[in-house]
Amino acid sequence: MIRTLRLRWVHLLLGGALLMPYFLLVTVVLGVVAPGTDPLTRPGAQFLAFAVALPLVAVSGLFPVVRTVETQVVRALAGVDGRLLAAGPAASRSARRRTAAWFVAHLGLGGLVSGMTLAVPPAAAVLAALPFSGALRDSRWADGFAGLPGHPWAAPLYGAALLAALTGCAAGAGALLARPAPALLGPTPADRLAAAEERAADLAARNRLARELHDSVGHALSTVTLQAGAARRVLDADPGFAREALAAIEATARDAVAELDAVLGLLREEDATATAPAPTLADLPGLLARIRAAGVPVTLTRDGDRPPPALVSREAYRIVQEGLSNALRHAGPVPVTLRLTTDDEALTLTMAASCPLFTLDAPRPL
Repeated sequence: MIRTLRLRWVHLLLGGALLMPYFLLVTVVLGVVAPGTDPLTRPGAQFLAFAVALPLVAVSGLFPVVRTVETQVVRALAGVDGRLLAAGPAASRSARRRTAAWFVAHLGLGGLVSGMTLAVPPAAAVLAALPFSGALRDSRWADGFAGLPGHPWAAPLYGAALLAALTGCAAGAGALLARPAPALLGPTPADRLAAAEERAADLAARNRLARELHDSVGHALSTVTLQAGAARRVLDADPGFAREALAAIEATARDAVAELDAVLGLLREEDATATAPAPTLADLPGLLARIRAAGVPVTLTRDGDRPPPALVSREAYRIVQEGLSNALRHAGPVPVTLRLTTDDEALTLTMAASCPLFTLDAPRPL
């Protein structure tokens, strides 16, 4: 409780400190435009300068960065749960208007509490010393307290009451200021929508990278397993084939490590929406060569010579790669036939291993 009061009091004093440039600017302008209302010579004019300074504060509060600064200050000093506050600058008009209202409330209440904090403790100290100092009792300053009951011996009690009133005002102002903070500095519907879209984009990017890992590394492991098994079976009977299988294992592992490094590099970057470099149908001969080195006879037939768009080519390569992985995993080294048909409107992939595994006929504009 005491710690919260102390931090909120500091928060209010900070608001008073932020108000001072506006107050001094208005003081100078009033002193030039209307010398009779100079706040430096007429205490009543100080409230006029205070009131005129608040519209300037509101204009300053419209800057987007103000919400970022005020949010951090409120989270640290006002005892407001940070989860209820916005995390970034005010992007929409509604958010900027709310921030401006908050800025006016912070600096306005902070200016009042700061003025009381500067004035009340010295007055309380003088009242505490009044019964014991004849010079103070005879001063013009003490004339204002002469009509108080019990003067001058009750003056220390009046000083203590002033300090208690100051503490109560600071506590009340701090609580009053903290209450609307989530509504004025919290996320607007537009902020929540933007945050949800950002989370969805980040999740989609990570899912895409996870799929890249599954397609590349999973296929490589299946191929290497079959290649190693084939090399082991024919090591004595056909050393040449075994050497080809070992070379294919080396190439497959090298390619898998390269793709793994690329994907992990993207995961370490702050921009998770980036795309890892992916192979296309132009890399299909290398894929088929590694599959054949594992003892799987693959027959490729192409109908049409028009290259598909890059995105379609990448996805088609992954589909072929996944189909070959499934054939290796579930059917073993059986003959596989693959047909790619491209025309002006569609790319068609057909794959079969002994019996048809699947047929993809998905028209895609080229």
